[in-house]
Amino acid sequence: MGEGAKGGSIDERAAVALGAEIVSRCDQLAALTEEPGLLTRTYLTPMHKAVNARVAEWMGEAGLAARTDPLGNLVGRIEGTRAGARPVMIGSHLDTVRNAGRYDGIMGVIAGIAAVGELGRAGRRLPFPIEVVGFGDEEGVRFESALIGSRGMAGTLPDSMLATKDKQDITLARALTEFGLDPARIRAEARKQGDLRAYLEVHIEQGPVLERLGLPLGVVTAICGATRRRYHFAGEAGHAGTVPMAGRRDALGGAAEAVLAVEAVAREKGVVATVGQIAAEPGATNVIPGGASFTLDVRAERDVLRAEALAALDKRFAEIAKRRDLELTTQTFHDAPAAPCAPELQDLFARAIARVVGGEATRLPSGAGHDGMAMVAVAPIGMLFVRCRKGISHNPAEAVEARDVGLGALALIAALEDLAGRPDA
Repeated sequence: MGEGAKGGSIDERAAVALGAEIVSRCDQLAALTEEPGLLTRTYLTPMHKAVNARVAEWMGEAGLAARTDPLGNLVGRIEGTRAGARPVMIGSHLDTVRNAGRYDGIMGVIAGIAAVGELGRAGRRLPFPIEVVGFGDEEGVRFESALIGSRGMAGTLPDSMLATKDKQDITLARALTEFGLDPARIRAEARKQGDLRAYLEVHIEQGPVLERLGLPLGVVTAICGATRRRYHFAGEAGHAGTVPMAGRRDALGGAAEAVLAVEAVAREKGVVATVGQIAAEPGATNVIPGGASFTLDVRAERDVLRAEALAALDKRFAEIAKRRDLELTTQTFHDAPAAPCAPELQDLFARAIARVVGGEATRLPSGAGHDGMAMVAVAPIGMLFVRCRKGISHNPAEAVEARDVGLGALALIAALEDLAGRPDA
């Protein structure tokens, strides 16, 4: 059922006003950047500290007591009315990619604060505590390892990560200490399975599905698992004018054939797959490439589909290498399982959408990674998508409508109120 279907009970002006406030705050945070003229805000930098300070002020205005945890995550908490009730966490991230958009991650944090503020203005205190978290690192730009903030909070960040260095040869441990944090406290403050009643995240879709359907909101079914690999075909370099076509061991020709195989297998297996980088060696106009490397990114809502696609691609690549007399090597440098959203939290957000917008909620997977991929280790996760213009993200052209954002915040409030009326299992 499309946008505006019967059943919604929103005040349009209230949705637009609330959304405009959230968008305005996202725009203000866009000024806190490391690169003038571009939005770039990386982990454990002065701009990270500045954004935490600004968002902490807004948390205080909403009634949340703010603190920074040992990994630089900003945590705001408001207590509930029932002693011993497990908190509900609302989270997303405050860091960005380089030359980013304004809403990826940031909107979800500000929407969480806005939801708590609206409940407070209405004199409504829920039985459970609410925590709103602005994770310090989700994008992985500085240390080239994503989800540092949320993995640390979930207790799944390996201790070896503290020795990882950035491009300035600064270790994560040193960066944390210089930020004023104590790395020795990371394990002690990590959450454990059962500590949280639920982890909820509101995020722009970063894709075009909701816009194509004419819908402001959608329910996420799962955060897709992802595997990233680097392949290298080795052949034999030679003179471009003197080596006959029949006798060549052209590595780039093998890589080109492999790229087309990626498209074909992805369609056959129902996954998304991307070759994002490719390079020929030695890279001269008049030399047959003796080597060719390319990356592969495969994602799927179900891990079994991803595994099947990778197996099919490995078989195709081996056949290409054998037929062309090439040597093939493979390196896996990222492998993350899918993170399914809890069915009860999917239903929770579906009811919330029906309450504020009306109609049956659309359900769709997230092909992008989110902090929920880490938090699923300690809590059931639920995720709400907000439509973004043309599905553009990780780009300065990232854009949202204030009404859609306001509807997302109102749906989050409805979901929290729904949880308040249900027993904590």
